Amino acid sequence: MTVDNKRFFFDVGSNNGSGENSLDCLPNCITRCPLTPSLSPQKRTTSQSKTEPPLLRTNKRTIYTAGRPPWYNVTGTTFKEAFVIGLCGGSASGKTTVANKIIEALDVPWVVLLSMDSFYKVLNKDAQELAARNEYNFDHPDAFDFELLVSVLRKLKKGKSIKVPVYNFTTHCRRKEWKTVYGANVVIFEGILAFANKELLKLLDMKVFVDTDSDIRLIRRLKRDVSQRGRDINGIIKQYNKFVKPAFEQYIEPTVPLADIVVPRGGDNFVALDLIVQHVHSQLEKREINVRSALASAHQGQPLPETLSVLKSTPQVRGMHTIIRNKETNRDEFIFYSKRLMRLLIEHALSFLPLKPVSVETPQGGVYDGMWLSGKRITGVSILRAGETMEQALTAVCKDIRLGKILIQTNHDTGEPELHYLRLPKDISEDYVILMDSTVSTGAAALMAVRVLLDHDVPENKIFLLSLLMAEMGVHSVAYAFPKVRIITTAVDKEVNEHFHIIPGIGNFGDRYFGTDAPSDWCESDDGMDF
Repeated sequence: MTVDNKRFFFDVGSNNGSGENSLDCLPNCITRCPLTPSLSPQKRTTSQSKTEPPLLRTNKRTIYTAGRPPWYNVTGTTFKEAFVIGLCGGSASGKTTVANKIIEALDVPWVVLLSMDSFYKVLNKDAQELAARNEYNFDHPDAFDFELLVSVLRKLKKGKSIKVPVYNFTTHCRRKEWKTVYGANVVIFEGILAFANKELLKLLDMKVFVDTDSDIRLIRRLKRDVSQRGRDINGIIKQYNKFVKPAFEQYIEPTVPLADIVVPRGGDNFVALDLIVQHVHSQLEKREINVRSALASAHQGQPLPETLSVLKSTPQVRGMHTIIRNKETNRDEFIFYSKRLMRLLIEHALSFLPLKPVSVETPQGGVYDGMWLSGKRITGVSILRAGETMEQALTAVCKDIRLGKILIQTNHDTGEPELHYLRLPKDISEDYVILMDSTVSTGAAALMAVRVLLDHDVPENKIFLLSLLMAEMGVHSVAYAFPKVRIITTAVDKEVNEHFHIIPGIGNFGDRYFGTDAPSDWCESDDGMDF
């Protein structure tokens, strides 16, 4: 699996070459907490909610349990790019400490910390021998793969899924497995030469220079390289005098005028850090967007799109709908007949996959002219939790199919869908993807799920959205935003009420299937009543 977004703060490429991930906070819990020494760990107050932000604290980090709000408009197009903060400064100046303190104070969903250390070039044999003798200049611009760095940061800024190399400072090469990162609202990019490339500078929305005394930087470097990188003191000092200090004077210090803010004393400068946080908050507020309300008022009175396919309403299909729509149907029967419909829906959907002619030899020695899937493979992706109920029907008819999951829930304060978690199979961009949800009302959650797949480079015409029941509003929303996505269902209901419930509908599918009680203010998006 390539992505695990249970934790929504990504630390990619830390100084020891191994990044860590964690969670972050709800947008309606954005705060303006001053960064003062008394706030350690930082205390937070909410601007719109009386409850504390959902978070977990450990002795090493603060983990926030919040989702990512829409980053696209009703056309499905990326509406807001990630806000990129560039942190530059000498080696061991405290850039990572400043980045972590900014992240803690920002209190916003989905932050990525990207380190320039991840983008060192792979050394050849001769260069590795020089590095082993502390005679290779890691502080020179030529030591970095700027072409890859600019490409990765540009994609991340646009909201795409990216792969980041993991550099091993002991062997001076990249590890085989790269990190997959997706879903940045804010990117904090730190590195000694963060301001040294013109194309890189164009991607930075805010430039911060961390200014720390050279003696302090040398002491920090000694501690770090001995404890984390297994180097001896004499080699470290030799490398510092020969390469690090001259590189700072030649390449790093001259970029100070490019900075929007200079932060003396690094992470101890709470006033400067607070100014940075306030500015980022003001920029993020300008990028807010409301998708759900826009969907509810769009596409009224239009004919159903050609990309929609509804399972033929035979007496058998209509009879099963009668059973599962009946509020008096018990849970066992609801599950049984829902599964039957799911199986029919999956079989119907498979008929739309492109096939190519193929001839096979039969056991009797004859030749049979048949059909074969025109593509590498099929992957199923369920929108949790109700979409997961369709996985069994899919695996029953598609042998050895790969499965992925996306968790999208409603923020009950904003009414917007939020992405909380995703786990997608490796190289999903090469597959035909069957996206599954039990019901689709306004289409907001389906829209987000399709956008996630597109951000992972799945071609739009290879996505098949399957649902037992859809509202016309949801069909139009998806078809308008993504006209190449095939929409397949067993029935389409015409109306959605003021609570965004499908009428006549089926009720809360997730609660009826799993036997859980719906809250009094249940919303269609949470457990199978997709909004």
